[in-house]
Amino acid sequence: MPTKTRFRLVNVHPLANAIAPLLEHVGGTAVPADEREPGDIVLYWEGAPAVAVRLPGEELTSALDRIIRAVEGELGGRLPDLPRAEKQRAVRLLEERGAFSMRKSVETVAKALGVSRFTVYNYLNREQADRS
Repeated sequence: MPTKTRFRLVNVHPLANAIAPLLEHVGGTAVPADEREPGDIVLYWEGAPAVAVRLPGEELTSALDRIIRAVEGELGGRLPDLPRAEKQRAVRLLEERGAFSMRKSVETVAKALGVSRFTVYNYLNREQADRS
C-alpha cells in the first residue's frame, strides 16, 4: 500500500525519491509503475515506466486545501498534530491568507485542525481582540 512520507523511500526507483517532496506538497503519492491505476500519471526513466504518480481527488485540491497545505508546510507539521499555540498561529495565518472568506471554510479548517468549529471561532475572536 503506497504511503506519503517526509523521508526517502526505500527500495523504489530513484525518481520516486526525487519527486517525494513535490508529491508531499501537492498531496500526491508515488506508486510502483506496475501497480498503477487508471488516472495515475506514469513517469518514464530512460524510456521505461519508472513510477506512477497518484494525485488527490479534486475535493482535496480546492483553494482552501492548498492554503491549508501551505500553512502546514510553513509550520512544519500536520495541523492536527500541532500544539494549541501553533493551531492558533495556523488560524491566524489562514485568516491573513483569506481562507475564511471562502464558503464553509470554518468547517473545513476545524476538520483540518482536529478541533470543533466553536474552537476555530474562538481562535478568530481572540485574534480580532488582540488586534483591537
